[in-house]
Amino acid sequence: MKILELRFKNLNSLYGEWLIDFTAPEYTANGIFALTGPTGAGKSTLLDAVCLALYGATPRLGKITKSSNEIMSRRTGECFAEVLFEAGSGRFRCHFSQHRARKKADGDLQPPRHEIAEAGTGEDRVIEAQLRRVARVIEEKTGMDFERFTRSILLAQGGFDTFLKANAEQKSSILEQITGTEIYTEISRRVHERQRDEREKLTILQAEISGVALLDPEQEQEIRLELTQQQKQEKQLTVQSGELGKAITWLTGLNCLHKEIRALAAETTRLQDKTELFVPKRRQLSRALKAVALDGKHATLAAIRKQQQDDQSALKTETEKLPKLKLSFDRQAALLKEAEELTGKAKKELKKAAPLIQEIRTLDQQLATQKKTIAEQKKSCTKTRTQIAAETKLRNSEQDKYTRARENLENVAGYLKEHGRDEWLVSGLAGIEEQLKGLITRQNEISTIKDAEKKASLVLEKAVKKLKSSAKQCQIHIQEVEDGGKLLQQGKDALRELLGQRLLREYRTEKETLLRELALLAQIAELADHRAALEDGRPCPLCGSKEHPFARGNVPVPDVTEQKIAALTELISKAEEQERTNRKLEEALGTERRQLGESEKLEAVAAQQVQAAQKSLSELQDSEKKARSTFKELQQAVTADLRPLGIEQDDGDFSRLLDSLKKRLNKWQQQVDRKEKIARQIAELAGEVKRLDAVIDTREKAFTEKQDALQAMQKEYDRQRLRRRQLYGDKKPDAEEQRLHKTVLDAEQAEQQARVLHDGLIRKLTAARANIETLKQRINGRDAELKTLE
Repeated sequence: MKILELRFKNLNSLYGEWLIDFTAPEYTANGIFALTGPTGAGKSTLLDAVCLALYGATPRLGKITKSSNEIMSRRTGECFAEVLFEAGSGRFRCHFSQHRARKKADGDLQPPRHEIAEAGTGEDRVIEAQLRRVARVIEEKTGMDFERFTRSILLAQGGFDTFLKANAEQKSSILEQITGTEIYTEISRRVHERQRDEREKLTILQAEISGVALLDPEQEQEIRLELTQQQKQEKQLTVQSGELGKAITWLTGLNCLHKEIRALAAETTRLQDKTELFVPKRRQLSRALKAVALDGKHATLAAIRKQQQDDQSALKTETEKLPKLKLSFDRQAALLKEAEELTGKAKKELKKAAPLIQEIRTLDQQLATQKKTIAEQKKSCTKTRTQIAAETKLRNSEQDKYTRARENLENVAGYLKEHGRDEWLVSGLAGIEEQLKGLITRQNEISTIKDAEKKASLVLEKAVKKLKSSAKQCQIHIQEVEDGGKLLQQGKDALRELLGQRLLREYRTEKETLLRELALLAQIAELADHRAALEDGRPCPLCGSKEHPFARGNVPVPDVTEQKIAALTELISKAEEQERTNRKLEEALGTERRQLGESEKLEAVAAQQVQAAQKSLSELQDSEKKARSTFKELQQAVTADLRPLGIEQDDGDFSRLLDSLKKRLNKWQQQVDRKEKIARQIAELAGEVKRLDAVIDTREKAFTEKQDALQAMQKEYDRQRLRRRQLYGDKKPDAEEQRLHKTVLDAEQAEQQARVLHDGLIRKLTAARANIETLKQRINGRDAELKTLE
């Protein structure tokens, strides 16, 4: 995998958009380059950008998500990282970006976007754009996931320093992390666990097998014969079980048939009893069948009789209603005539009042127009009177301003006369300001040098203390090294005295030899019976030897060997314990020697720091003397320039003095500007007063003319209003016209209702008479038919 191009925006301290082309000649000329710069310059940010573009994560911050993005530059609304790289499968472009809402610095973080595209000669073709799948595609194309990439290609800042300071065991662990070989440690651990588990299973199986006793051939034959007999017996029992099952089935069916026979006999008895109980009803049914033949004719006779009775009742009812209907008809005819007369009278009254209503309506319209004109004239008079009052008030206000402006002009002139020497500041303040700034600069330099002297004194004091402490630590470590050397020599002497002239491994070899000899003696003791059967001159069945030294009773005794082994074991244990003690003393002595070396280095560094602090303090003191001399010269020059202004500078607060001079100059210029402004204001106020006097005079004349016109309009309006009251009073023509129309409408509606009732009564009277005639005809015609049917 080879990185070809890196492009990113707003990451950590690198604001804005950046592009690094690693194919440029500056990077490819020598085949190697380095990222250098002070702390915070952004070296690690470049490596973070590569990881972010490829995997959406960095070694320092981990995964970048919607809820956490610490790599985006402060007070920015978006960031991105893009890498163009080349792998064995081709050239690819990987892009990671995230922004805040509306790309504002105070917006909420939005979900990040991550995609990988195939970078060809034309437009890039996106391979994957889903956040979860991009990492798998990158692993396929590069052969590395984030963990392997940060171990094999990009070692995170601080990782190598941890490796250098680690011990052997820790270095092994770090190398496994960097190279990804921890899998082999895991394999070894699992193999060991598998071996242990399998060994336990084997032990259990062996224990189970040890509890199983093998049968003799005779016992096995007996069990086989018994098994054959049991199988024959099983077949016989199976046949008997089948026959018994068939017999049980036959008996069950026979019981069911007996139950059915008993149920049929009971049903026969029940049916015979029901037949005997039905005999009386059978006779009644026979008589009813004979009467059925007359049912139709009887129904017809009953229906005609009912119709005849209904018609006779209806005839009686209609005959009784007829006199009442005739009386109602006569009354309604009289009411209809009366309604017609009222309608005619209302129409005549409406026709008579129409001309007067029209005249009054015209007169009311004229009065409304005159009233509106009078109101507008009054409004205009009021407005003119208000304008006159407002302009009079404004004229008085302008006159007061004019008077106050004259007084202010006199006050300003008095101030300028009294502070005439401040006019020099207009041209001379710039030079004074430069001198005072120089004094302030020198004053700040002196203050800075004083602070530096204090710091240098503190540094020198700390360096001296550190030097004394380092010297003291060196003496302590020297003493500890001497004490450790003595202890180690004592341990070596004790081990040498314990082992004598031999080595520890020689004692171990001797112990192993004795252990083997003890095992052989135990075996020889177990072969006592076989040893008794040996004869001289005949070969041993085990080894073939014809000589049998142990057969004559000279068997070695194991107790002496065991005592030797016990003595050797105790000696070896003491020697091993002494060796472990010596190794610890050697390690402690080595640690003390390293600490002594580090203390000597610290002492040398502390001595150099003391010299450097003394030199720095001396230089600062010389600088302070020079700065004070320059400051005094500048202060004398400034004091001479400020005497004409009545200022004697002796308190050393030059910033306050400069502010005071600026305020005096500013106040002088303000008073000059104010004088010019007041003069202009006085001229403007005098002109405004004259203008307002002319405007007020014109408006008063116009107000008098409007008042006269308003009185004439009011007289004409009163005359017309009196005439209207004499003709029609306070009545409203529209209301009167509506009342007359309503009277006509009500009369017409009453007439129409009376006519509708009249017509309805005519129809009812006619229908009643026709219905009576019809009922009489039907009753007379039905009498003959009833006699025939009866």
